[in-house]
Amino acid sequence: MQTLRAEDLTKTYGEKTLFKNLNFIINEHDRIGLIGTNGSGKTSLLNVISGVDHDSTGNIITSKTYSIGYLKQEPVLDESLTVLDAVFAGSQDIFNTIRYYEHTLDVYSKHPDDEKAEHQYLAAEAKMNEEDAWNAESDVKTILTQLKINDMNQKVSTLSGGQKRRVGLAQVLIQSPDLLILDEPTNHLDFDSIDWLQDLLAKYKGSLLFVTHDRYFLDNIANNIWELSFGKLYEYEGNYEKYVQQKAERVDFEVNAEHKKQRLYKQELAWMKKGAKARSTKQQARINRFNDLKNDVGNLQTDEDVDITLGQQRLGKKVIELKDTNLTLDNKKILDDFSLLVQPNERIGISGENGAGKSSLLNVIAGKIKPDSGVVEIGETVKMAYYTQQTEPIPDDKRVIKYLTDVGENVTDNTGNKISVTDLLEQFLFPKFMHGTLIRKLSGGEKRRLYLLKLLMQQPNVLLLDEPTNDLDISTLTVLEDYIKGFAGTVITVSHDRYFLDKVANKLLIFDGNGKIEQHVGLFTDYLASLKNDNSNKDNVKKHKKSDENKPKENNENKKNKLTYAEQIEFDGLEDEIDKLDSKSSSLQSEMQNYGDDYDKLADLQSQVDDLNKQSNQKMQRWEYLSQFAE
Repeated sequence: MQTLRAEDLTKTYGEKTLFKNLNFIINEHDRIGLIGTNGSGKTSLLNVISGVDHDSTGNIITSKTYSIGYLKQEPVLDESLTVLDAVFAGSQDIFNTIRYYEHTLDVYSKHPDDEKAEHQYLAAEAKMNEEDAWNAESDVKTILTQLKINDMNQKVSTLSGGQKRRVGLAQVLIQSPDLLILDEPTNHLDFDSIDWLQDLLAKYKGSLLFVTHDRYFLDNIANNIWELSFGKLYEYEGNYEKYVQQKAERVDFEVNAEHKKQRLYKQELAWMKKGAKARSTKQQARINRFNDLKNDVGNLQTDEDVDITLGQQRLGKKVIELKDTNLTLDNKKILDDFSLLVQPNERIGISGENGAGKSSLLNVIAGKIKPDSGVVEIGETVKMAYYTQQTEPIPDDKRVIKYLTDVGENVTDNTGNKISVTDLLEQFLFPKFMHGTLIRKLSGGEKRRLYLLKLLMQQPNVLLLDEPTNDLDISTLTVLEDYIKGFAGTVITVSHDRYFLDKVANKLLIFDGNGKIEQHVGLFTDYLASLKNDNSNKDNVKKHKKSDENKPKENNENKKNKLTYAEQIEFDGLEDEIDKLDSKSSSLQSEMQNYGDDYDKLADLQSQVDDLNKQSNQKMQRWEYLSQFAE
């Protein structure tokens, strides 16, 4: 059984210790969802496990053959390559095998009489059989199609950031490593692709370790939840739903234990104040226990329950109205005579295909893009805050608290009470020791959280959110969801996160592309369920229709009817190769009779036999296929 074991992993970032002395094992078939607040060290831990980070301490112990595939949040791809070449540009064995086979085939086709070229080609072909690499290219094309990358010959340099992430995802999926590590795999995926990826990973043969904000994804994939919190790693068995319950029980237990320690400490402190003297071994032991207790009490760190209820200006009856709006960008139709009336206190969720114009609609509403025609009217009482996908420039040399006090020293809640910036920061998961931190020392997720808090401090009554779940951790999303629940204004959200949309929206705009926008009332998961049901019915209709029709005539023009020169040479040698493999397998099986009690030797021989049989079966399948066209 393939496992990965970690011993005493420790990682510091500047003066901050992200995690210390972590010990864990990742077993075969584990599906581990790693969660924690932004800045807790999730990505750093993934970097350490994958071998990318060399500045940490501790040990990662695996077998020599153990393989790890890692999707980073920002994949490194060669900009000069095509999409397909970029996927095969990895250093993994299967990619090297395919590239070498294509090279030897090209050389051999040009020089069929070259004996050296022939030997290199046959060796490369044997390697393709051994690694079962024949279907890799078609598998990659299937994966890219499911991830909505249809032009596989376009240059990587022409792709958007989201498209590059999808190419990076395809690259690690085709590797099928022993451990697949994914950092936010659902970012920039539409709901169809997320659904497909969820099904694929549920059947994955190796181990999975992934960071995601998508709680439905966690629920459906994870069989273990690991939480990185205050430098410690807590392991929970089960999915996200079970984790929530188990964490609550753990925190209750730790709080009660801390309460008992504090009571005991007070009792022992009173005894010490009476002038305890180490006149006996028993008293000295009690003094020692007191000193240990003194160092231990008051160290419990737990996540606080957060309740942000900021006030906002009154919102009038007229909020936002679009009338017969048209917009075309880069020769792509975004809005086609689109009309929308947004009411006070409405909760609108926007989802659909990538590149269909969801963010562009928010930009039109916010006045950042002017439509080609039509009318966009914003009510006089509207005070809008727009959380964009790109954070506004934040001075790195500014401190966290100064960034917010530039907006104001305090804000008022919905009852008129003043809330200080310090209290707001703590409510938004920035503990006191971080208030004076320079912004350049924050993680990307922490900067996004700070940016969101600045927007909320402006106390808007209309909130536009563009893919907020791409950069915010689950804890922050929970805070935001609770804030929106009590928000006495209008919220319009672009997202593919099913859980988040279910929490914050009850009216939907679904972008299908080419200016087509569907409007639905209800929860996003209900919409997806109805969509699946419709597609299932359509598939059944197609199957019945197909069974009643005659089979279409084959297109003889494109039909393969003879072997190529290289295939003929391959076919002529296959029978001898199969005989040699079967003979070697029989010889090894006879040899096994001599090692009755040597289980290690028997296991090694059996592994060789299994490998030979696999190669023989692959070559037989290849022979059966080529024999159809042999003359």
